Amino acid sequence: MPSLSEVERYRLERLINELKMKKGRGTELITLYVPSGRRLDEVISLLRQEYSQASNIKDRTTRHHVLDALTTVMQRLRMVGMKAPKNGLVVFCGYIDVGVPGKERLEVHLLEPPEPVKIWLYRCDSRFHTEILERMIREHDIYGLIVIDRNEAAIAVLKGVSVEILKTLTSGVPGKHRRGGQSSRRFQRIIEQRVHEFFKRVGEHANTIFLENPDLRGILIGGPGPTKEAFFKGDYLDYRLKQKVLGLVDIGYSGEEGIYELIKRGSTLLEDTRYMHERRILNKFLEYVIRKSDLVAYGEDEVRKMLTYGAVEMLILSRDLPDTLVTVECANCGAKYVARVKSESEKLALTCNKCKGPVKILNEKPLIDDLIEKAQSQGVKIELISSQVEEGEMFRKAFGGVGAILRFNPRGHGFT
Repeated sequence: MPSLSEVERYRLERLINELKMKKGRGTELITLYVPSGRRLDEVISLLRQEYSQASNIKDRTTRHHVLDALTTVMQRLRMVGMKAPKNGLVVFCGYIDVGVPGKERLEVHLLEPPEPVKIWLYRCDSRFHTEILERMIREHDIYGLIVIDRNEAAIAVLKGVSVEILKTLTSGVPGKHRRGGQSSRRFQRIIEQRVHEFFKRVGEHANTIFLENPDLRGILIGGPGPTKEAFFKGDYLDYRLKQKVLGLVDIGYSGEEGIYELIKRGSTLLEDTRYMHERRILNKFLEYVIRKSDLVAYGEDEVRKMLTYGAVEMLILSRDLPDTLVTVECANCGAKYVARVKSESEKLALTCNKCKGPVKILNEKPLIDDLIEKAQSQGVKIELISSQVEEGEMFRKAFGGVGAILRFNPRGHGFT
């Protein structure tokens, strides 16, 4: 999705995931999709009609929540202008159920989506409808992967950084004929027939899986020796899929293990994928760690220091950083400080680090957001890494999920 930067995409994905988890007390969460270019005074007029109908809701709390949410949406739309922007508008608004009756919290999210909204949708429900927005940010570059030998095969897809093993098959083809009543030649014919039937079965599964995917950009086939050639040249894959085969790759394994070997050995054919992009970033980082250690930093404290010095060229962050920075104020001594927590239970257990008294939470921000904001203020390039890539999981565990490649080394040059 070229219209979104890596950070914008990450934030939108996170917002969608958060919205999907939110629930309303009743049917009082508003979802609104406004097509691009539509006059907003017309939209507000339609919402006024919804407001009149909502005034008849019998339950007093639900009626109040819906009317208040509609008022909030109309106020926000008036601030936008005369027309919806180029890609339209998406609005999510309503009182979120936090588990305590009477403590519901009003939230509103208004955004311009990454692609043009083509339909009008107004929905008042117990959940937010994010499906249209999800389709806009789904991975459009998907690659099919097939590994095959005479004994087993696996079929998978590579979506962004995610590898999904969709089917594994075994052939049941017997090994070499040594003893028995049948002639060696006849036994060989039986083996070849079973191999043909196995290849046919693999092709049928591949056709079913891949032809249903309109976003399939290409297919890689891997296997040992001439096996993959025989499968590709034979009448096993649909002709439409054959046209999408990018290459045949020699690998030593089959089954699930072979899928990951296929990705590594076929890396030049998958060069434009997010999977390979993230691997290149991490390999560059590791190369600096080994050969140019003076121009690399890792760990939150060290990287923050390098950002303060303006020395960071590229900030590398794990998408899966669980930490949240929580600003608290002590109810007893009034001390304010920022605590770092990894879970909701840790947040609830916070006490004053001076007098151990109870604290009030003033603000909270994901650690990853705080680091991104500091880097953006300096124009630093930011790379977000998923733990779904093998190297990404290693980066998270070994380096705390925070690393940087430096423009210069400030250590030992008057910086403290």
